[in-house]
Amino acid sequence: MPLSVKRLAVKHPMSVIDDPDCTFDLTVPVVVIGGGACGLVAALSAHTMGAEVIVLERDPVPRGSTALSSGMITACGSSPQKAADIHDDTPELFARDIQAKAGGRVDPDLLAAICTESGPTIDWLIKHHNMDLVLVDGPPYPGHSRQRTHAPPTNSGADLMADLLRAVDAAHIDVICNATVRELVVDGDRVRGVQITRPDGSIERLGCETLVLASSGFGGNADMVESWLPDMAGSIYFGHEGNQGEAILWGQALGAACEDMGAFQGHGSVATPHSITVSWALLNNGGILVNQTGIRFCDESLGASELAATVCQQDGSVWSVIDQGLYDGAMRFPDFKNLQTLRAIKSGATAAALAQACKLPVPALEETLAKLEKSPALTAPYHAIKVTGALLQTQGGLAVDTNARVQRPDGSTLPNLFAGGGAARGISGTDGSGYLSCNGLLSAVTLGRIAGREAGIQINALP
Repeated sequence: MPLSVKRLAVKHPMSVIDDPDCTFDLTVPVVVIGGGACGLVAALSAHTMGAEVIVLERDPVPRGSTALSSGMITACGSSPQKAADIHDDTPELFARDIQAKAGGRVDPDLLAAICTESGPTIDWLIKHHNMDLVLVDGPPYPGHSRQRTHAPPTNSGADLMADLLRAVDAAHIDVICNATVRELVVDGDRVRGVQITRPDGSIERLGCETLVLASSGFGGNADMVESWLPDMAGSIYFGHEGNQGEAILWGQALGAACEDMGAFQGHGSVATPHSITVSWALLNNGGILVNQTGIRFCDESLGASELAATVCQQDGSVWSVIDQGLYDGAMRFPDFKNLQTLRAIKSGATAAALAQACKLPVPALEETLAKLEKSPALTAPYHAIKVTGALLQTQGGLAVDTNARVQRPDGSTLPNLFAGGGAARGISGTDGSGYLSCNGLLSAVTLGRIAGREAGIQINALP
C-alpha cells in the first residue's frame, strides 16, 4: 500500500518523523530491526511470550556481523558446561573476569544481568529451539577462568545464523529482507512505527507497539568512527558494511543517552591487502610484530584489540614474524593456508634473508631477532606476513537498563524502545583494551533474549 503524501513534521532529519496521526500499512505488536543474532533471538523471545513479531533486515539474506564471526558465545552455568563437569562457574565469577579485562569500567548492574542470563539463554536455545551449540574443546580462552565458550560444532558464525534462521522459521516468525529502515515514526518520545525503503525506492510504513533495535553498531560509518574512535579512523573495517549506527542516531533523536562510545573490538594483525585475520595465537606463542624499520615496537601479550590502534599508527602496516614451528601449526587453519596460496607469506632461512624478502633493513631485523627476549624464542627459518590494524566491531551504544530498555541521561526509560547487541552499550569498558573474547555475541544473544521477553511482557500488559 503506498504511503500518504501528507506533509510530515520532521523532528530529526533522516532519523525520526514526529507524526502522531500517521496511518500504517500494517501494525504488529513487536518490530525488531536487524536480522543478526541479537534480532533473531529477540524475535524468538518475544514469540515465546505470545507476541506477534516481525523482523526487518536490510540485506537480501540475514547475515550481519554474526555471520562474519566464529559463532562463539560465552555463558556460565549452562547444560553443556555441566556435561563437561564444569559445575563451579557462576555469574559472579564470570563478571569478575570481564571486569578484570575492562579495568572495572563495565556497568555492574548490566553486567550482572547479562552474566546471570547467559547460561539459561544457551539452554533455552538448545532445548526449545533445537540449536546445535556445544562447549568448545580445550582450555579456557585468555581472560576466562573457566571454559565457557559455546558455539556450533563448526565454530562458524554462518552456521550459527543458519541455525537461528531455522528456529525462526519453525516458529513462523516473518523475517522481511531488503527492508531498510531509514526513519522511525514517533509521537513525542513514543515509537509508533517505522518507515521502510525498498530496493526499488518504494516506501512502506509498519506500525508497532514496541520496537527492538538490534541493528548492530557504527563501525561502517566513517564519520561516527572518526568522532568516537579517532585512533581507528581510516583503519580497515573488518565488519559488516551495514553497521551505520542508525540505532544510535534514532535513540539520540528521542533523547536517549549513549555510553562507552570509545569502546571497540579491534585486531592488530589483519593481513593486508588481503583482509584476512591472522590468529593472535601466533603472537601469544612466540611471534612478534616489527615495523617498517625492522624494530619490534610493542608487547604482543597485551592482546589483539588493545594493539589495533598501535599497529595502525606504525605507518599503516607492520610485519608479523613467526618461525617454522608456528608456521607448521598454523597450516591446519584454512585462513592461513589461504594466505600461503595468495603468496602473502614471505620466508627466509635467516634473519637477513627474511629482511630482504620483506624489504626491511637487514641490520635492524637481525638485531631485533638476535636480542629477542621472549619465550619461546623464535628460531630460523622465519616467515612473515604484512599486517595492519583493523576495527572489528564497536562496543558503545545506547544506554540500556537491566531489562534492555533504552534510557535517557537521567536514567529514566523511553516508553517502548528496547536495544541489544551493537545497538546498545556493551560490556567492554570504555576503550579498545577491555574487550574479552566473545563479549560481542554474549551481549548480542543475552540482551536479545531479554529485550524480546520484556517487549512481550509490555505487550501482554496492554489493555
